[in-house]
Order: sequence, then C-alpha cells, then structure tokens
Amino acid sequence: MKLTEVAAAVLLREDGCFLLGQRAANTFYAGYWEFPGGKVEEGESPRAALERELREELAIEVLEATPWLVREHVYEHAHVRLYFFRVTQWRGEVRDHVHAALAWQKPGATSVSPMLPANAPVLAALALPNFYGITHAWQIGVAAQLAGLKRALAGGLRLVQLRERALDEAVRRDFVAQAVALCHRQGARVLVNGDDQLARASNADGLHLTAAQLMTLASRPDFPLVAASCHTREELWHAARLGLDFAVLGPVAATVSHPGQAGLGWPCFAELIGGLPLPVYAIGGLGRLDIPAAQAAGGQGVAAIRAAWA
Repeated sequence: MKLTEVAAAVLLREDGCFLLGQRAANTFYAGYWEFPGGKVEEGESPRAALERELREELAIEVLEATPWLVREHVYEHAHVRLYFFRVTQWRGEVRDHVHAALAWQKPGATSVSPMLPANAPVLAALALPNFYGITHAWQIGVAAQLAGLKRALAGGLRLVQLRERALDEAVRRDFVAQAVALCHRQGARVLVNGDDQLARASNADGLHLTAAQLMTLASRPDFPLVAASCHTREELWHAARLGLDFAVLGPVAATVSHPGQAGLGWPCFAELIGGLPLPVYAIGGLGRLDIPAAQAAGGQGVAAIRAAWA
C-alpha cells in the first residue's frame, strides 16, 4: 500500500484548548473527528503543506508552528504518515471551509467522538503537562522533599516521578505512599522509578523505566502510564516501539550531578527526537524558563529535579 504523507495541525489557544474538525459526509470516515490538515503534495515539505492546508481549510495564516510528533497508521484505504505540528500563533479568524463542524477541546477532556484512530495517541500526549518534576529525597531528606512537593503541587505541578532507589527500603516505601497520596489529592499523576512492585503497592499511576531496564523489555509493562529515561536514538526508538507514553532525554545542559560533562545542546536534542511518535521531555540543567526552547526543538517540555522544588 502506497504511503501517503499528511501534515496535521494542533492549533493551541492561549487557554490550552486545541481545535478538532469533523470529517464531512463525502469523505472516508465521515463523521469522525480529526486534527485539521491534509496531504503533502509532491515536492512539498510538511511545513509548507501545513501552511497551505490551513489557508484552504480554516482561512488562517500560520505565524508560529513547531514540529512535534510523527505517527504512522494503516487504514483500510491508506497507509498514512502524519506530521503533527503545534501551531501557537496565526493570523485571521478560524473559519471552516471543509469540515462538517469544528470544536475547541480541553486536553484530557475531549467531548466529541468518534476520533480517527491515528489521532488517539496525540490526544494522550496533549494531556501531558509541559513540566515533569523528579524527586530527590535521598539527597535533601524526606521531610524537605515532601514540603517541596506540597508547594509545587499547590503551584500547579501535575506530573511527578518518585526517583528514590537510594533510600532505605522501609523509608522509601513510606515516602512513596505519602507522595502518591499528596499527588492524587491535587489531581497530579505520579510514576515510581524502576520498581514495578512498589508502583503497584502504592497505587501510583505508572512506572518510569531506567534506560537499562528499557532495553531489556520486549513488551510494555502493564501500567496506565509508562515512561523511560533515554540517552540515545536507539533507546528512544525502543521506547516508541514498546508504545510508551513518553520519554526523557538528556542531559541537555551541564548539570550539578554530572560535573565536567557537556550537555547535548538544543540542536542535538532536536535531531535525536526528530520524527519520533512519542513525546519527549528534555532534562539536565533545565527549569521552567527552558520550556519554550524545549518545545521549539520539538520536545514536550522540561523534566527537572532541583528546579522542580526551588
């Protein structure tokens, strides 16, 4: 089956809502909802196709768009490769020219259906925040870490990794139980690093794999949310093949924990994650102020240890 390339737009308003369009009656999968966009013509780049399609479909001019995910899906009528772009600025009022309907949706609370199957993983990625906090109670102490976690959750942190394998086992179990309870009270999702038994026992939302653990697996662990730390393109692709929800790549900049080690830098980070079908957070000497740079490079956002609790 011939591969068809498609440019797809994730139009994002300032309030975080994104735009979906319902396919018209005279098309394949009529009535299904999708991200606006269309076929990449011969000799055309995905970015150029994105700009053309949004002019034709929505009567808007793209001002700012960054490459994000690339996903493939085989339908009954076509094998498609979709280049998703986050479109954050445009000129003109959105006016529909081809869809049966348009709808602005909240991440994690989509109210329209059915969705085209190829777009479901993108909806899951949109529900992930742009910042991922990683604990280090083993360095700063359990009391200080729990206090920092409370402050960060009150300030809006919604995704947390409990990375505490250096703690004494009994202390670690108690800390994880308290941290999971804190996160869930604030509506945050929480992953336990490297210990699937503790993740299940503590009722955590998922498991965060080390790169070494990731490369030993032939199938995805049975958790609602699974992520992995990666350092190479091979590891990133293995995480994608397993169907993980996201990955963390770094270090991007120099870090306190790796003195004398140069970071990847943003160009290398962008090259390593280019064309991947899963979201990737940048880590290593970064904080919230680096989120725009991470997203401009195609990343989901930033993961941080010390900066998460400052």
